[in-house]
Amino acid sequence: MKINFPDPGLYVIAVSGGVDSMVLLDLLVKQAKSQKPKAKSRGIQLSANGLQLVVAHFNHGIRDDAAEDEELVDKAAKKLGLVFELGHGKLGAAASEDQARKARYAFLEEIRAKHYARAIITAHHQDDMIETAFINVLRGSGRKGLTAIKDNPKIFRPLINIPKKELVEYAKAQKIAWRDDKTNQDPRYLRNYIRLELMPRLPDAQRRQLVKNIDKVAKNKQELDNLIATLSHNIVNNEYIDRSKFTSLPTELCSELIAYWLREHGMRQFDRKTVERLSLGLKIAKSHTEVIAGKDLKLVIGTTSAHFSNR
Repeated sequence: MKINFPDPGLYVIAVSGGVDSMVLLDLLVKQAKSQKPKAKSRGIQLSANGLQLVVAHFNHGIRDDAAEDEELVDKAAKKLGLVFELGHGKLGAAASEDQARKARYAFLEEIRAKHYARAIITAHHQDDMIETAFINVLRGSGRKGLTAIKDNPKIFRPLINIPKKELVEYAKAQKIAWRDDKTNQDPRYLRNYIRLELMPRLPDAQRRQLVKNIDKVAKNKQELDNLIATLSHNIVNNEYIDRSKFTSLPTELCSELIAYWLREHGMRQFDRKTVERLSLGLKIAKSHTEVIAGKDLKLVIGTTSAHFSNR
């Protein structure tokens, strides 16, 4: 299996106990062991300039059998001689996917900072990338949604071009133990519905074309992001948005700017309706109007300018 290994250094690898992360752990350990040892790290005997790993597992506190995942990862880390970091959440069975993701990444970032690691490594694969693109398109998140899984430079994803079925085949061939999350079979969750109902019907040719298109969007996105940032600086002065300059722009540019400002204020989850509501407010709302942007954010509109503020 051909993957892009990270550059030498210390990394935190997120291991859930599922097939994806257990395969990734196996591949990275084999890569680390292939390097000539020159110094002893906190884990495997590694080159001082080689790959060093800290295994991190987060128990969300959602599933009754999650302790068994925890035990599997703990045993694997000990067997490999790797440092093992464990985190516990108390999210409960009603927690959303977004709540679980935020809690998990907060823990992973804490462990990365603790060990002064270069980055976090996750087991996201090609199917995850396609599923995320589908979800975000359905939510109306625009071009950002197509490449969302590739956008964080602090997260390294060596398996992003590998289909799920190849990971399962590798795990079986290498006799790698893993655990399946029973909640992944519940079609009431949007991601699970896409995974169970849509992905199996996607022919290989269409899958390849879809991945190619996502890659093309990702390559063009950075240049467009830079242009949007420059445009924003021309319209915003000391956090205040010039309403007349904003109103003079084409609708699509207005939408891109609203989305950019929301992200700048810490919002990652928003839909097209939110963007359209804020854009319309900037264009026609009367002075002293407040437009809700999210749970913790609002747009305060004045006569000639507007600004975002905490609710």
